[in-house]
Amino acid sequence: MHVARKVRAATRIVRGTVFMLAEPAVTGTGDENSLKYSSKYSMKWAEWLAEGRIGPFPAAIVMIALYCCTQIVVLPLASLWAGTGVGVDDSEQLLYMRFLWAGYGGAQPPLYSWLGWLTSSVFGTNIFALKVLKYSLVFVALASVFVAVRKLGYSQRTAVASTLGLLLFPQLTWEMQHTLSHTVAAFCFSALLLLALIELLQRKSLLAYALFGLAIGAAVLAKYNNVILLTAMVLATLSMRETRQVILRPQIMISMAVALLVCLPTLYWTATHPSELLARSYKFGINEGGGAFLVALKGIVDFAGAVRNFAILPVAVFAVAMLAGRILPSTLRQQLSDSEKFLWRVLGFGLCITTILVIASGATMFRARWLLPVLFLLPVAFAVRMDALGDKGRSAQYLTITVAAALAVLVLPASWAYQVYGGKGMGRVARLDYQTLYHDLTADGAIKTVTSDWHWVGNLRLVDPDLVVLGKEVPGFAALLQEPAILIWLDKPDPQPEILDRIHQAGFVLDGESRTLKVPEFFGSSDGRLVTVAKLKRQEAK
Repeated sequence: MHVARKVRAATRIVRGTVFMLAEPAVTGTGDENSLKYSSKYSMKWAEWLAEGRIGPFPAAIVMIALYCCTQIVVLPLASLWAGTGVGVDDSEQLLYMRFLWAGYGGAQPPLYSWLGWLTSSVFGTNIFALKVLKYSLVFVALASVFVAVRKLGYSQRTAVASTLGLLLFPQLTWEMQHTLSHTVAAFCFSALLLLALIELLQRKSLLAYALFGLAIGAAVLAKYNNVILLTAMVLATLSMRETRQVILRPQIMISMAVALLVCLPTLYWTATHPSELLARSYKFGINEGGGAFLVALKGIVDFAGAVRNFAILPVAVFAVAMLAGRILPSTLRQQLSDSEKFLWRVLGFGLCITTILVIASGATMFRARWLLPVLFLLPVAFAVRMDALGDKGRSAQYLTITVAAALAVLVLPASWAYQVYGGKGMGRVARLDYQTLYHDLTADGAIKTVTSDWHWVGNLRLVDPDLVVLGKEVPGFAALLQEPAILIWLDKPDPQPEILDRIHQAGFVLDGESRTLKVPEFFGSSDGRLVTVAKLKRQEAK
């Protein structure tokens, strides 16, 4: 509900902005002339962003690249200035990115961590490497959507409206700026999967089939719910007479073979570590809420709420832009082109498949960002629909481009502040002074391994990249735990029982009494934050 309130508030702001931009020119003085000038300037800016070029490149793509580069530079500098670490998801990647494994803990696929390993191998273990990884994927995703729309035969303006329309999702413009990891990979490789399928539909060559298989494998290894997007794409392709032969040709076996080859190491790892795949299934609230009917009803209601929270802002912006452009609902019902039909059918099939899975699995809880692989095509479909509506559609596209670009830029300073502030919840771990914490932990001698009941301790690798940091979900925990080792935890007298079980299973026990530290916290209490430390020793064989 809190998210919904924030989205509704943002929608009201956007609605006012769009109407201001759409206000017809008037003759007068003072505020009237100012409004006239502002409106004309905004539309000229939108027209340049939509159709202009900087050298050989579209202006919008250059601006997106500049946006990503700005974040790559400023966010690490902000943390360096404040002397802080990173939030929950980035700290988890710091924990894993030193290992190149077929699978990792936490029920997540491995591709993002593989790319993190590669990035840290080039740039070192630091916040800069984390941001290079994230914003490289964001840029590739947005550029892939742009290219995909152009390949469908639409104008640069429509491709820009589709691409910047994605920035109307709060999960991309805001949440992704300070958290999320695997969802970023899901976004990137969903877009690449769309591009690969369009390439296959147009070329039908053996290479196109192989690239489609590679895109399938990468999408699945980025986020497992990309299987829903893949299924929706296949069903949409089969549902149209003009495209179904691409899937029915024998060459599709090349795609299947390449995808299987890409996923095989992880499939084998998952088969031998089944508990890892289900480690966070509690997030779905399976069968919570009474009988089968009530569970299904609760699941559908929560799923509908997640769809609303995810899509309400872009839907509102496009709707108000079309209203400002005087586009009537009857006009929207004009006959769709084959490419439009394909996009809307992918969306429809994706939502239907997800609804069926909700009912079949008994899931009752959803987070809006989980819907990204299903709903990321929504702004694309809206922008393509506008393209068919002539001058009115062009005006609506310009307004959408202006609002999306303005929101993305306005959010930047807030994302820089959030980088060091980290919020009031779990992200608050970003504010700890990890240099001081590491100095206190090593005051009695060097340590080789740090364990904790939560992966916030990955931040310690920003101080000592050679440190082995283990959380309760790390596979191969026993083999990695080496002396001298310690266990640390935050804000409570005792750690979670799960980490103690992992330590005991590894043949270690707590050595003596624990001690407490008061670690400085940026924007925190002057007394510091409580961190408890206990030494570990190998249990003597009986």
